[in-house]
Amino acid sequence: MADIIPLENVPLAGYSTFRCGGPARFFAEPSNGDEVASLFRWADEKGLDVFVLGNGSNCLISDDGFEGLVIRIARNMSELSSAEMNGGSVKVTAGAGLPFARFGNYCAELSLTGAEFACGIPGSCGGAVFMNAGAYGGETKDFVSRVNYWDGKDICYIDGDQCGFGYRTSLFEKLNAEGKTAVILGFEAVLPKGSKEEITGLVDDLRIRRTASQPLDVPSAGSTFKRPEGYFAAKLIEEAGLKGFALDDSGAQVSPKHAGFIVNNGGKAKASDVLRLIDYVVEKVFVNSGVRLEKEVRLVGNFGV
Repeated sequence: MADIIPLENVPLAGYSTFRCGGPARFFAEPSNGDEVASLFRWADEKGLDVFVLGNGSNCLISDDGFEGLVIRIARNMSELSSAEMNGGSVKVTAGAGLPFARFGNYCAELSLTGAEFACGIPGSCGGAVFMNAGAYGGETKDFVSRVNYWDGKDICYIDGDQCGFGYRTSLFEKLNAEGKTAVILGFEAVLPKGSKEEITGLVDDLRIRRTASQPLDVPSAGSTFKRPEGYFAAKLIEEAGLKGFALDDSGAQVSPKHAGFIVNNGGKAKASDVLRLIDYVVEKVFVNSGVRLEKEVRLVGNFGV
């Protein structure tokens, strides 16, 4: 594999918005689908597990790190372009490593409406498709028209309506959960033109609401729990008396600003500290309400569970 050589023992805490976690035994940042395929073949030859990392905004990496190959889809795969379509809509093409917020801002700059919510989401475009990221009534599925991905053998293309999008899930997430390979390389989105003034106003409004209600200045993975059907996770956590709660002085805390966020104050908590608090919150909420919260955050590496 002369075209891309993995690095060894790369610390991962800096690649996670939780700012914790151990090293990757091997680590690489490919530039295209062919390099992704090459890395998978290399890992297979060595009998290594593979984890595909985006912006690290929705995962908790073990203190032991990842004993395999971490493939980070990031700036090397962050192309962005647009083309006018018949009927007045615009097709935007984005690489999986592009920050989703940059995609949202680019659409706003072009006076395209429908992606305003993306401007404040910290993940990558690939991660947004993988989990059907959404906020304030908008979801990634609303505008994705085509996705290209590596399926373990070939680079494939699939229409948006075949991606199995649901609440914080997709075909790709489901395939991953089944142990199958599906590495998102990029997507195409079709959005209509709108009023630049209205789009800018909405983006500004969402930014103000986010800043006022979310702990954006503290390391976290965003919303820690999925929304239970018929409930709101933050409200259930508050009702259990856990807003602002901490088990110890490790730095892991239920945010006093938004109970749906577990934060890592000062970036000093270990991943194990964060997970202990997450598990504690799940159990306390279940005892208090009978509702068992489900983690939205993905666990990466060995947590001994």
